[in-house]
Amino acid sequence: MITATGPGRVNLIGDHTDYSGGLVMPMAINLSTVVQGEPGGEFVELHSSDEQEPAIVALDIEDPSTITPSWARYVAGVVSELRPQQGFKGTVTTTLPIGAGLSSSAALEVAVALALGFDGTSLELAKLTQRGEQRASGVPCGIMDQLSSASGVDGSALMIDCHDLTVTAVEVPANCEIRVIHSGQARELAGSAYADRFDDVTAAQVVLGPLRDITTLDALSALDDERLLRRARHVVSENARVRAFHDAFRRSDLVSAGRLMVQSHCSLRDDFDVSTPVLDELVERLCATDGVYGARLTGAGFGGCVVALCQPGAIDEGWHVTPSSGAHVNS
Repeated sequence: MITATGPGRVNLIGDHTDYSGGLVMPMAINLSTVVQGEPGGEFVELHSSDEQEPAIVALDIEDPSTITPSWARYVAGVVSELRPQQGFKGTVTTTLPIGAGLSSSAALEVAVALALGFDGTSLELAKLTQRGEQRASGVPCGIMDQLSSASGVDGSALMIDCHDLTVTAVEVPANCEIRVIHSGQARELAGSAYADRFDDVTAAQVVLGPLRDITTLDALSALDDERLLRRARHVVSENARVRAFHDAFRRSDLVSAGRLMVQSHCSLRDDFDVSTPVLDELVERLCATDGVYGARLTGAGFGGCVVALCQPGAIDEGWHVTPSSGAHVNS
């Protein structure tokens, strides 16, 4: 019997920067997906209590995007990249809310890869499962989700440079609590405008060069397209906020960290157009609550969850998430 665990992740700051090689600061969390079963056979067959239909995937699957039900595509994406020598039959259980922006898909992918016998570094695991998700969903996702799940460090957030793929653990201050609150608005990345944002950032970089190398907003004046200007402004300013947030955490300066989270949300709302009125209202309400340093949407946006940095006990809604160790397997 093999048991493989993939934690979800919450991104504290740095959204829509990973696919341009920018900076992000997520953390693996104490909510996870577990794949348990036994290897053998000609198919990967997984049953989930959260899904009506099982995932049944042939080892020679060529196009993961054609598999049904839809959740099985993520399993198929991993199978198509890993090409295991034998199948697997087992179950999937999760404490992660599905479609909430906490990387339930990445948690499933890394757990499946480990259950199927992946043997390599956390970076290699992240790259393989990222390719699998891209093939399965058609979404040009960055590597943050998979790398967060694979590389989690107990007690720490992760400062990730998505260009050179270095991961630096940053201890989460002991005198704070991180809460994740679902907005009540479901999100589905493959059905969102995520790919459009990716294309906008790519188009801006054709004119400006790599946005990760730009440190002043004045450099964006070469863009004469208003939409592309706003997209680039978000990425450049968000990279700067990630650096500042990293420094604030190291100083245990929670007031500054919270302020940066709010600024990040405003940028995602105004320049990147990925927030919604429901998310905006939730962030505003949380920020008006005593003991809350700051809040922002987390993940790609278009619904899902908000993350709040607060004093312990300031709010009791949602999930109290703590920084977790990364994906692992027991057999």
